Amino acid sequence: VQLEESGGGLVQAGGSLRLSCAASGRTFSISSYDMGWFRQAPGKEREFVASITWSGSSKDYADSVKGRFTIFRDNAKNTVYLQMNSLKPEDTAVYSCAAKVRLGDNDRDYNYGFWGQGTQVTVSS
Repeated sequence: VQLEESGGGLVQAGGSLRLSCAASGRTFSISSYDMGWFRQAPGKEREFVASITWSGSSKDYADSVKGRFTIFRDNAKNTVYLQMNSLKPEDTAVYSCAAKVRLGDNDRDYNYGFWGQGTQVTVSS
């Protein structure tokens, strides 16, 4: 079972991208999990971006993306999304999604599992 991200690419500053995260296994249901998006820039540690509860009723965001990024999900499609607007060069990173498999803080990557390979987002100035 693995999650697969898509939707990354090269975009100019101020532009938008929508990332998708879908489960690759037929029997794995994302709808059972709170989900998170993280990112890792070259030479930096992986950092939290956003999370959403299994029902979609509660969302958390890193301060650096609040007001610009929106996380949402479609459990019928077994997919979680990250809408990214007003992109900045400092948003350049590999973006990965994961399922929250342990109780604890939503912004700690060690509480997540089933990581995808990630999708590259590059924002040019």
